[in-house]
Amino acid sequence: MSADAREWVWSHSSSRGNARLVLLSIADRAPDEQCIAWASLSSLVDRTGASKSTVREALDWLLRAGELEQLDDLTGPQRSTVYRLPPAAEAVAQAARELEADDTSAGESEASLTLRISALRRYGIRPREVPESPATVRNPGGPETGRSRRNPVRRRTGNRHHGVPESGTQNRSEPKVNRRYSSGGAAVTPAAAWQVDPATHTWARQQGHLDRLGDEGLRAADAKWRAHRADHKPRSADAWAADWRSWVAREHAPGRPPLYVLPGKGTAQLGGMTPTEAHMAALLAALDEPTGSE
Repeated sequence: MSADAREWVWSHSSSRGNARLVLLSIADRAPDEQCIAWASLSSLVDRTGASKSTVREALDWLLRAGELEQLDDLTGPQRSTVYRLPPAAEAVAQAARELEADDTSAGESEASLTLRISALRRYGIRPREVPESPATVRNPGGPETGRSRRNPVRRRTGNRHHGVPESGTQNRSEPKVNRRYSSGGAAVTPAAAWQVDPATHTWARQQGHLDRLGDEGLRAADAKWRAHRADHKPRSADAWAADWRSWVAREHAPGRPPLYVLPGKGTAQLGGMTPTEAHMAALLAALDEPTGSE
């Protein structure tokens, strides 16, 4: 009987374009003269070749125009939506009444309405269960295997220890524990805060600088070094120790010539210093040689 519904669409429907194509797709599934058929959104997309949004717009237009009616008390296969074409069903019923004009046939037609709805079960159309649990209602146009309504367990991300920063306190962009910064990982201090360590003091004694300068001369050299290095950028303890040794090595006692050797003026080593250390001391002397006017 789907031919009657299709014929009405072709001959009398006011729909055009995609709306008519959607209506023809539904009418093609009508199994009897009641012009009732099921259709899911995905099946209409496959049949018409249109997009989901286009099919939805077409359905909305047909429902507003009255050429299509959605039967919420019926459901199709996989809980799909059931539609009815009211104008087509009325036209088919009118044609049947014209063929059988007696009142008995009309009464029989009305009495058999329930039976015809029951006969739709063979096509997968059946009454919707009422009431139906809201947790089991599925979207007719969506997939059958919906997500569970249970709240998913939150995944634990990031640092799970409360009160501890994600990257710790030793991040390069954060201050160290001693409130100093370093790009190389070692703590740095200003020259005034650096203290002569035992290894450096032993070096001064072993190399003869303590005997040469004496305690007072060594303290004077240390004070002069700190005065000259006060404006320098903070350095690591090892860097200050090497710089302090270089300063003391080229410091001379009052009335004696400087101990450093400029390049090309001798080959003597400075108090046990290697040639490389002596050369470096000479370069530093050229830059920072005390003049007595500091």
